[in-house]
Amino acid sequence: MEKIIQTDSGIIIDPLYTQPVPMDEQPGIFPFTRGIHASMYRDKLWTMRQYAGFSTAEESNKRYHYLLSQGVMGLSVAFDLPTQIGYDSDHAMSEGEVGKVGVAIDSLDDMEILFKGISLEQISTSMTINATGFILLALYIALAKKQGADLKKISGTIQNDILKEYAARGTFIYPPKPSMRLITDIFDYCSREVPKWNTISISGYHIREAGANAVQELAFTLSNGKAYLKAALEKGLDINVFAKRLSFFFNAHNHLFEEVAKFRAARRMWAHITKELGATDPKAQMLRFHTQTGGSTLTAQQPHNNIVRVAIQTLAATMGGTQSLHTNGYDEALSLPTEEAARIALRTQQIVGYESGVADTVDPLAGSYYVEALTNEVENRAWDLIHKIDAMGGAVSAIEQGFIQDEIARSAYKYQQEVENNEKIIVGVNKFVAADNQPPEVFRIDDSIRQMQSDRLKALRARRDNDAAEQCLQRIREAAQTTENLMPLVVTAVENYCTLGEIADALRQVWGEYKA
Repeated sequence: MEKIIQTDSGIIIDPLYTQPVPMDEQPGIFPFTRGIHASMYRDKLWTMRQYAGFSTAEESNKRYHYLLSQGVMGLSVAFDLPTQIGYDSDHAMSEGEVGKVGVAIDSLDDMEILFKGISLEQISTSMTINATGFILLALYIALAKKQGADLKKISGTIQNDILKEYAARGTFIYPPKPSMRLITDIFDYCSREVPKWNTISISGYHIREAGANAVQELAFTLSNGKAYLKAALEKGLDINVFAKRLSFFFNAHNHLFEEVAKFRAARRMWAHITKELGATDPKAQMLRFHTQTGGSTLTAQQPHNNIVRVAIQTLAATMGGTQSLHTNGYDEALSLPTEEAARIALRTQQIVGYESGVADTVDPLAGSYYVEALTNEVENRAWDLIHKIDAMGGAVSAIEQGFIQDEIARSAYKYQQEVENNEKIIVGVNKFVAADNQPPEVFRIDDSIRQMQSDRLKALRARRDNDAAEQCLQRIREAAQTTENLMPLVVTAVENYCTLGEIADALRQVWGEYKA
């Protein structure tokens, strides 16, 4: 029996509103403009994730249990800067950064503490990690095995999108070609060993945070996605297998209608890109995406205004058909979010999901003259940029030539000029400024945690079998000079308590470091 959904006045809401249209404009059918599922949120809401991680694994574990108790449906892990760029907490380069923008993870010891009391078979976990994504995935798999989980059932995502690091963010380690090799090794390994794992989250989020506009975010993200598809195809992988486990990560900014148009255009464009590269399975043609509300839109001035901004962005993401969502804390322009800010951010999703009516019908803004025209215009402008990138030889070449970086820089400069000239109004910043602007309580990280992590590493190296650990690292160095898949070797290394920094260094010794 079909599910009956009504307004508060008792008006029955149809699953889909439309004039008579061709089948290819229906949700769940190529090119998926109106959504990848026929019923979208009527049967199941998007996954509500809250991105969290700070200080030690113990402290982050407490926050995860708190978020789960408040109704979070999936975890999303933030890692500190040393973890992101392949340094252990006791490395000289880590000083002043341990635990500051995410949790410090040095070894399987830390991973066990991070997920203490949490069954990896029962929860979906997203990990925002790129250059060292292969090591964090290996640690997650090793922990799942220790828990006795069925690896065929564990689910989640690693960001693993190195191209946007060269273009927009900077947390790369190795040159582009060996970095792309790591990514295709992950595609291949996971398709066999952990088939429910999303092997990459191709990220427009950080491109947008660096200053790109909505069209650039879409074009550069899909160009990167196209490069990953081609790299996997060149390795001989089946696009109808590996493309099913690709996902995307987009930003949601304040222009409600342009953001909805961007998400609708993204699905349509990706469907055509995958089809042109040989995908015939509809699930390999679907663009599935996570959204995070826009960190760069949050203001330190009058920070409670950010609650409203996040609510608008939540509407944009959900009316645009996101599969999962993280909502930012109102205080994130000042510090990591407090518990109160994290709770309000989650409640924002829950209110939109359960009280607003957004989830009652598929693609609620479809058919709006404005939204349909915007969708087409965003798509056309994004294709123009993609064609330019293709003419340069693809995303890797465009990054090496500095094209994408220059485009983002120009866009960021233009936006800042508009704010400074009052052509673009930011409430509380260049208009409606409050004379007395007291900041709220902020969340602070104690610098002493570096010593705690260093002591833990010293104890680990004293008790592990160091000969076995060195043999694992040597095997990785040798395999890096061949075409052997590195993932099984990295899993074995972390099971023998090799540290993240040791594994990253083993590959530095073979591949070197990339200098922008």
